[in-house]
Amino acid sequence: MTSAATSAPAGPTVPAGQIIERGLWSDAWRRLLRNRASMVALVWIVLVALLAVAGPNFSPHPFDELDWDHMGVPPQMEAAHWLGTDRLGRDLFVRTLYGVRISLQIGLLATLVSLLIGVAWGATAGYVGGRIDNWMMRFVDVLYALPYIFIVIILSTLFERGNIFVLFFAIGAVGWLTMARIVRGQALSLKRREFIEAAIASGVSTPAILVRHIVPNLIGPVIIYVTLTIPQMILFESFLSFLGLGVQEPLASLGSLINEGAQEMESAVWMLLVPATFLVTLLMSFNFLGDGLRDALDPRDA
Repeated sequence: MTSAATSAPAGPTVPAGQIIERGLWSDAWRRLLRNRASMVALVWIVLVALLAVAGPNFSPHPFDELDWDHMGVPPQMEAAHWLGTDRLGRDLFVRTLYGVRISLQIGLLATLVSLLIGVAWGATAGYVGGRIDNWMMRFVDVLYALPYIFIVIILSTLFERGNIFVLFFAIGAVGWLTMARIVRGQALSLKRREFIEAAIASGVSTPAILVRHIVPNLIGPVIIYVTLTIPQMILFESFLSFLGLGVQEPLASLGSLINEGAQEMESAVWMLLVPATFLVTLLMSFNFLGDGLRDALDPRDA
């Protein structure tokens, strides 16, 4: 009689002594999936982004439509004002989603500007070193001594006030300083590695070493810092819009909506709670995601 072990089909076997290796990114993704807070934050960010893009299409009210019959009313299902209206009768659901869209756009684009300038500046300073590094980082120190909001106000005043592209460039132009310092520190440690010395010995030029070897090995720390920079940019833009220096009417961002809601909070508290809830949950989600990426990309974690 044939035993069950003999009749069972033989599956793929691993030769004795062979180790199945996983790459850094697959290990990082596996650790990130185990982090429930980060995954919930990622899902919420994606849902809010999709809602900001497609949500206004499901409402019968344009973002700048004035509903004279429903001015400053709380949430109503009958009039399709699901989150209420502001003091001019504009639908708060649609305006909040447009505000989320603009805040995310400015946050992402300003972070991209910060990323490009900061990585290029920090990698060059850290790898080249010497007098060039000293002058480049002293320039960063001088900019650090100036208040961010003062620089952004000057740039916004010199150009068209309230222009979204000027706004994200102004915010990104002063948001790269910390990125440059982080990248410089990583580049200083990388330039002493054996593969960099081998590239120098083989005659590879400095720009090629920066592009092929230094910058690709900075992706992990850069990704972590980018996820933490986006909420900083969103919060900074919201602060400027709250002061009236950011997005101008008829457009709206979360900061300008919170400013309008703060003026009506005693009689129409929903005007403050709706945009403030979106802003707080987005900022918390990006911070949770950044913490999860930091833990996932840390090679010292098991």
